Amino acid sequence: MLGTDIAIDLGTSSIKIYLDGKGIVLREPSVVAVEQDTENVVAVGREAYAMIGRTSERISVVTPLSNGVISDFDLARHMVTHYLKSISGSKVFMPRVVVSVPCEITEVEKRAVVDSISSSSVRKICLIEEPVAAALGAGIDISAPHGSLVIDIGGGTTDMAVLSLSGISIATSIKTAGDVFDDCIVKYVRRKYNLIIGKRMAEEAKLAIGCVYPRRELLTHRVKGRNAMTGLPQWTDITSDEMLEAMIDPAMQIVRALQDLLERTPPELVGDVYEDGGVLTGGSSRIFGFPQLLSRKAKMPIRLAEAPEDCVALGAGKAIRYIDDADKKEYGVLNPLSAAY
Repeated sequence: MLGTDIAIDLGTSSIKIYLDGKGIVLREPSVVAVEQDTENVVAVGREAYAMIGRTSERISVVTPLSNGVISDFDLARHMVTHYLKSISGSKVFMPRVVVSVPCEITEVEKRAVVDSISSSSVRKICLIEEPVAAALGAGIDISAPHGSLVIDIGGGTTDMAVLSLSGISIATSIKTAGDVFDDCIVKYVRRKYNLIIGKRMAEEAKLAIGCVYPRRELLTHRVKGRNAMTGLPQWTDITSDEMLEAMIDPAMQIVRALQDLLERTPPELVGDVYEDGGVLTGGSSRIFGFPQLLSRKAKMPIRLAEAPEDCVALGAGKAIRYIDDADKKEYGVLNPLSAAY
């Protein structure tokens, strides 16, 4: 294992690790369960995710990343170290790492990402912006002098960018993504049915019948929770049309961000984008109707990438071959990596 390079997609809702030559070897929720009194970590990943909403007062389930950036440094470091150990076993493992970060991240936030990973005995850390990684993972040739539009809708942020010559020409990042859709469903069910449901139940409903564009056939899904008035257990069946009503507001925020990005894009690149269309990546882009909604509002073709939730991890994996060139500033070397530490 010594010297094997890896790529990490450090997402708000899930973490994926790509091993050079092997592909994605780990896919786990970005969740940690902690004991309140001692601050000892009880569980990480799927084990911790199963505890959400079901813990005693002694244990709290924490998401170390919020809106694409690290919100709890110690837990993020523990989580990354835990996963790197799990893929290396007992072997000596000092890899070089490519990590994806949101495109409008501050230097302080970048440093937090680097520090959380550097404690895991890695030799070198390179950063790649999520839209660049997503484009590489979706199979787009970003090295050409040609505009390509990528919209990456994740769990904590939606990053969109027009790429050309292995870099970002213009980009925007908004904190409207999968988690916001879950919150909107929770609020909608509370307002309409006086029913308090948890985020996990909201996420289940979103995955089952969620949509941001009208479906041809009406689907229903049962949600269970607690009646806000009586405090007793209650359930109700909600329809896909009601889910559309709950989710359309955050979807339109993403539409407006895309329209604003296209307005600010240089004319030559806009011409390329309108000719080729855009590519949707990220786990939340699987919500029914996103390609149709964005395509209709932007008046251009927009397609869903193959395996959209894996595009960033696969793209960061493809960028591993550029690590050796990260410090070179030679004439004609175009590098998609944004920084090296």
